[in-house]
Amino acid sequence: MLLFTYEACKIPALTGRSENTALPASYSNSSADTVNTAKVVWRDFFTDPYLNALIDTALKNNQELNITLQEIEIAKNEVRARKGEYLPFVQAKVGAGLDKVARYTNIGAMEESTDIKPGKEMPDPLPDYMVAVQATWEADIWHKLHNAKKAAVSRYLSTVEGKNFVLTNLVAEIANSYYELLALDNQLDIVKKNIDIQQSALRIVKLQKEATRVTELAVRRFEAQVLKTQSLQYSIQQKITETENNINFLLGRYPQPIGRRDQLSGSMIPAVVKTGIPSQLLTNRPDIRRAEQELAAAKLDVSVAKARFYPSLGISAGIGYQAFNPSYLVKTPASLLYSLAGDLAAPLINKNAIKATYYNANARQMQAVFNYERTVLHAYTEVASQLSKINNLEKSYDLQSKQVDALSQSVNISDKLFKSAQADYMEVLMTQHDALEAKFELVETQKQRMCALVNIYEALGGGWQ
Repeated sequence: MLLFTYEACKIPALTGRSENTALPASYSNSSADTVNTAKVVWRDFFTDPYLNALIDTALKNNQELNITLQEIEIAKNEVRARKGEYLPFVQAKVGAGLDKVARYTNIGAMEESTDIKPGKEMPDPLPDYMVAVQATWEADIWHKLHNAKKAAVSRYLSTVEGKNFVLTNLVAEIANSYYELLALDNQLDIVKKNIDIQQSALRIVKLQKEATRVTELAVRRFEAQVLKTQSLQYSIQQKITETENNINFLLGRYPQPIGRRDQLSGSMIPAVVKTGIPSQLLTNRPDIRRAEQELAAAKLDVSVAKARFYPSLGISAGIGYQAFNPSYLVKTPASLLYSLAGDLAAPLINKNAIKATYYNANARQMQAVFNYERTVLHAYTEVASQLSKINNLEKSYDLQSKQVDALSQSVNISDKLFKSAQADYMEVLMTQHDALEAKFELVETQKQRMCALVNIYEALGGGWQ
């Protein structure tokens, strides 16, 4: 018996690893202030009513979010199923049968040869009626079933955090697409204004050609510039259509016009974002919280797999009535039946399947540890990168603004010089081209600045509260 107990309870040793939750005390070039923009709800972070209306619609209709909500329901049902496993299983049973024993069998021969008084013999064939309640229960001595339920709860909480992660990504994606749309509108407006300027210059060149002050070459170059800018207009219009369609897709609806502001303005979101301290990422980021719950579930899975090496105690019981005649069915105690049994089972030989499950559970736990650490590292890196990007974009925007002002003045100067024959047409064309590109780049940088603020809000864990 001692040998049996030793072999049944001997468990293979595992090499485990605990997760590393250490984070730097602060982000680079930032103060260790606990004020965190992630705590601001998205309705207060975004002040554009058009954008807020789009986000509201997406939160109701987005298919990916609705799919995630169904995953939560599935996980919730799994918790309910696991909870029921460590409660007794009770079932009612009602049965009826008919049994005819063959004459030339041992039972048939015994019945034929038995001296039974007249009127007392059993019916042939023999009916059988039964009404009973049966119960089975596994005593959760090693907390195998309880740990399985806790693991299911952790996975349920993981799906909830998964929904929050989808939500914060959705809010950020809609905001970025919306600012992309406004930037395209601004670029289209710039192109249209430049077309007017270039067409005006083309008319002047044609007049100067008639006055033999310039050649046909100048006229053709100005015409080509106008055509190129007009072509750019349709390219931007296509991008606007695609961006609108993408927003409508996120909103779970078919393509339709997107209501929006006229200009891309930095006042639509906070100019300053408070990053708090890195340790706040552990509670603010839904993807970290999800990885944490998945890790907790994986640890419990190891405990469940470990408990399979130990003996399990099962108890079964039943009570009811059974008789060959319905009139005798409820007679007590003659027709009463009951049973009570217990069994103790433990793995003894060929435990390879149990060992394999145990090793796999440990490997998945190790995966969950690495996934958790990777998620934390990725979150910190995202915030640090966005902080640097915001700082560099701010400096770039200031310089590009000065560049646009200088080139806008150059366009006016070159136009006057050309009219007075003090500059050739190539100088005018190059100045107009450089001014157009500079204005485009300024709008693009402004869009990137706003998207960077959205992205750091998302990276800090905002947008799902």
